[in-house]
Amino acid sequence: MHTRTGHVVVIGGGIAGLAAAHRLATAGVPVTLLEATHQLGGKLQAGEIAGAPVDLGAESMLARRPEAVALARAVGLGDRLQAPATTSAAVWTRDALRPMPKGHVMGVPADATVLGDLLTEEGLRRVERDRDLPPSEIGDDIAIGAYVAERMGHEIVDRLVEPLLGGVYAGDAYRISMRAAVPKLFDEARTHRTLGDAVRAVQRSGAQPADVAGSGAAQPAAAFMGIDGGIGLLPGAVADAVRAAGGEIVTEAPVTALRRTAADGSPAQDRWEITAAGRTVHADAVVLATPAWSAAALLADVSPTASAELGAVEYASMALVTFAFRRADIEGLPGSGFLVPPVDGRTIKASTFSSQKWQWVTDRSPDLFVLRTSVGRHGEEEQLHRDDADLVAASLKDLAAATGLTARPVATEVTRWIGGLPQYPVGHLTRVARIREAVAALPGLRVCGAVYEGVGIPACVASAHHAADEIIATPTLARGTRSDRRE
Repeated sequence: MHTRTGHVVVIGGGIAGLAAAHRLATAGVPVTLLEATHQLGGKLQAGEIAGAPVDLGAESMLARRPEAVALARAVGLGDRLQAPATTSAAVWTRDALRPMPKGHVMGVPADATVLGDLLTEEGLRRVERDRDLPPSEIGDDIAIGAYVAERMGHEIVDRLVEPLLGGVYAGDAYRISMRAAVPKLFDEARTHRTLGDAVRAVQRSGAQPADVAGSGAAQPAAAFMGIDGGIGLLPGAVADAVRAAGGEIVTEAPVTALRRTAADGSPAQDRWEITAAGRTVHADAVVLATPAWSAAALLADVSPTASAELGAVEYASMALVTFAFRRADIEGLPGSGFLVPPVDGRTIKASTFSSQKWQWVTDRSPDLFVLRTSVGRHGEEEQLHRDDADLVAASLKDLAAATGLTARPVATEVTRWIGGLPQYPVGHLTRVARIREAVAALPGLRVCGAVYEGVGIPACVASAHHAADEIIATPTLARGTRSDRRE
């Protein structure tokens, strides 16, 4: 690691930091990326089980937003993009696997006719009451669970909205901001008399309610893309492209201090000084692409306001339990997997049948059947304290109850994501606006990542590109750059 003038330091090597570094490097800006751990990619992590390649983190990316797919193509993975082989999914509720309804917006139906037998008869009747109720006051923001329950009853929230949002945020639908999580539906609900009318308006527009990568097989085939070999390959490909464009990537370099400092011969504090792994790096600009708690610590001295706001962001932890079975021992598992409503009191919140959802998993390991479960929601951190064997046993118990699965796995892998998903409660976007306003007062500093305007991969990439583009447009970046670097 060495000091250079006229360059940008990106702090954080998750997909947002990598995307920012890629944007900067390919624009000709000298860039150094500092990652605290030995591994790039954050929650995009490739691995293997019983010799089979698997994703141990995010497994797909929203394809209706262009940013993530475009980044994959830009770094040479275009020919490996792959849509799910099946999107037929279920909800495990009321002691049965019930088909995932179609024709809803993040679990909110236009009317009860699309729900099949997911709800009780009483629950279906309550959904239909929406059309007879007077308009509801929404205001500047509202919890989506509270609003939908008011219009259509608690049962539709508990058995469909909650598990779908849980797949995205690992959070509580009764706390999650409607404006942040389902913005198009929020906008339409403010101008339509009923919630059903708002859902129909969203459906007519063809717009998607949110960047919801991670909610798994419950979405239509065109909604998501994977990568042959795993989404976990994307970080390495982006890192290679950054290096090829002249960028520098340093791992095992935790940043412990960030401060403004004077340039040589100048009384003004117009540069940044970064302390990482016991060394000092100077930069004209910084992109901060870390989780909220880390960003809060680094900004404590230079922006107490932004630091306080970031420090108040809550996170959910979760674990993924990946299983490999002999394919000969598996039969009759339906579709691509199922979601589990918290109200049913199960340990797992979802299961994905990877060997049925992704053709590449089957092609690369034809004798194995790979599936995974997820455990843990916001407020359930105690689940993550269970040992690996306990999480495996609990997952197998739930799988047996849901599907009748009695086979024993040939291998298991437990991956914990502690503080993995930022929560978006009511007022989250207002908090983000305050953070951005405070950060904007610091010359040559921008923030990006899952904490701001979306937790999915495309949203993180878009956030990174926005931050990088603003840095590139900063006039002071010219000092120290070479004339052949396109400044």
